Amino acid sequence: MADTAIRTRKQKPATGAARTVGRIPRAAVHHPWWFALPAIAVFAGFFLVPNLLNFYYPFTNWSSYHADIAFTGLDNFKTIADDGTLVRAIRTTLLYALLAAVFQNGFGLVLALLLEDDTRFNRFFRAVFFLPVLISALATGYVFQALLDQDGAVNSVLGTDIPWLGSTTWTLVLVTLIHGWKWMGLAMLIYLAGLKGIPGEMLEAAKCDGAGPWRTFWSVRWPMLAPAVTFNVTTALIGSMNTFDIVQATTGGGPAASTEVFNIYMFRIFGQGLYAQASAMSLVLFLVVVAIAIPLVIGLRRREQML
Repeated sequence: MADTAIRTRKQKPATGAARTVGRIPRAAVHHPWWFALPAIAVFAGFFLVPNLLNFYYPFTNWSSYHADIAFTGLDNFKTIADDGTLVRAIRTTLLYALLAAVFQNGFGLVLALLLEDDTRFNRFFRAVFFLPVLISALATGYVFQALLDQDGAVNSVLGTDIPWLGSTTWTLVLVTLIHGWKWMGLAMLIYLAGLKGIPGEMLEAAKCDGAGPWRTFWSVRWPMLAPAVTFNVTTALIGSMNTFDIVQATTGGGPAASTEVFNIYMFRIFGQGLYAQASAMSLVLFLVVVAIAIPLVIGLRRREQML
């Protein structure tokens, strides 16, 4: 009986200790709220406040030619609409975004299909084709500008004298090709993830039904890639509508303003000291992106459910 009582008394602390295992001290869980103040201050100073002010300055006369800032209503929007620049910038930006999204997704999908198998060769070239994503867009633009210059390497190799970046018709297409090359690695990774997520049983069933490679892709793989298509198309369109670096480095908006997208126009106007007009253009760009992005995402999501 005495031994039993001793064993019982020894077991009680062990049971109590087991109840406290894994507990975190209260002070380690509940930090004071002011610990977040540095992050909140940086976020507010460099993101929140500038974005809020961008909804105010377009309705003022803010420029380098006025000492004071006064409210002017819709005058800035009337100015950029009357000189025809707004319509041209919208048309150029939308065309650029459409072509860039087509090239980026087309290149990425083809690469994903070619490099789908997990071989050493394919893994190496996946990394190679992803490298442009890691390179600065401005640096990419300057490299291609040097290559495509009339006295550049491309004409030297081909033995031609073609002004690749001097055509008002084809220069925009070339710049969007550069944009698509720059970001095709990201699209490739997303499509690869989508292809890897397709159940093998579905592909085996299609093969047993006599479906060839093309029929399997169109009837099985392509519908299963709908989420990847939604992500890639949306990000490509929104990203290319906000482009600046590649266009600025390759053409600067030329020739004859044929590649002057929204951000290039804003950069030029802001450099002239017309800050309120540049802010008005940025607000218009924001509204255009929202007006395109929301219906696009809704439509692509419905497409996913239908497929």
